[in-house]
Amino acid sequence: MSFLNKSAFSFAALTFCFAVVLETKLAAATTVSVVADGLDNVRGLSFSPDGSLYVTEAGVGGDQLCSASFTFPGQQACIGPSGAVTRIKDAKQERVLTNLPSWALLSTSGQGIGANDIQFDAAGNAYLLIGLSGGGNSNNTPLNSPNFGELYKVDLNTGALTSIADISGYEFAKDPTVLLPNGYVGSNPYSFTIKGDTAYIANANRNEVLSVNLDGSNLKTLVEFPDQTITTSTQEIKYQAVPTGVAIGPDKALYVSQFTGVPIPEGKANIYRVGEDGKATVYADGFTQLTDLTFDTEGNLYALQFANQAFYKGNLDGSLIQIAPDGTRRTLLSGNGLESATALTIGPDGAVYVSSFGDRPGVGQVLRIDPKAKVPESSSALGVLAFGALGIGSYLARKRRQKLVNCG
Repeated sequence: MSFLNKSAFSFAALTFCFAVVLETKLAAATTVSVVADGLDNVRGLSFSPDGSLYVTEAGVGGDQLCSASFTFPGQQACIGPSGAVTRIKDAKQERVLTNLPSWALLSTSGQGIGANDIQFDAAGNAYLLIGLSGGGNSNNTPLNSPNFGELYKVDLNTGALTSIADISGYEFAKDPTVLLPNGYVGSNPYSFTIKGDTAYIANANRNEVLSVNLDGSNLKTLVEFPDQTITTSTQEIKYQAVPTGVAIGPDKALYVSQFTGVPIPEGKANIYRVGEDGKATVYADGFTQLTDLTFDTEGNLYALQFANQAFYKGNLDGSLIQIAPDGTRRTLLSGNGLESATALTIGPDGAVYVSSFGDRPGVGQVLRIDPKAKVPESSSALGVLAFGALGIGSYLARKRRQKLVNCG
């Protein structure tokens, strides 16, 4: 789930705890249950009007068009139609949409890029966002598969996909000079939300949020996020903003989570509020590697951290943090089965559903976390803690894979 963009690695993939100075309470793992497992590079998730949970899988690549990986230049990456959408209904897990385009490392089938997110409009129509992190034309699309980098309307009964907007094509036409390492052109539409007849899309590789009408008209850039800077004792270091999740707040404004690019400064990821004037202001700060966010019906904001430390440190334990309307923060889960966390949604039951192990094949899970459960808590000072595109961190955890398989 690659979040590479412009000049440096943005993600450990498009493929998202915080810097604390106070005591923070960690909810016990007993609040968590697994509702789906065995997923391949699991990404976005959303409930349909009938209460079914739909989950996107970026897939495991394939054996077509192999070339040097732009994430790991020393390794080969290949594409193939291995992406999918899985439905969880009545405790049954089933892939209901297959043959979607996927890019992944040949050696591990990790770092998958493909089906990134799925959402439903008010009428119950499904829409699917397929990412693209390098390349930029249909020649990079697997045979017998939809194109990368586009937003589609989906008929879940027939499996038919109708392109609504060519997001990456729009980006390349606007600025074809944005290069990744090895000369790849970068674009990775990672997640989206729907308000009325409009989709709002976070493009992690281009550091911006776009909007497009659901009939395909009026595709435009809504807001761009500039490079940011940290100052050390010896130098100033610039890093990419890397927007990931998008959500509509109780005030009808757009909220955007931030992953941050290399060097992944811990505690420097923000949540932005974008007003009607298109200007972004910091709503909440002090996070690390955010990959998604959403609001519940009571106005609580939930923020998801891909990992609590910069991914290259090798510890990929993630966190789910609740932010109350008054700003009070509570960590609902940190580690304890939450690792390489890539997306979240609120269910009809009020629980939070989270994609875990989202940067690797075969072991991806969806966790159910009840934010109102009465559970034992332990107090600890977390200090400064440190998200497929999203996902290169999984290579650091390969030595843990056998453990994950055994636990799955």
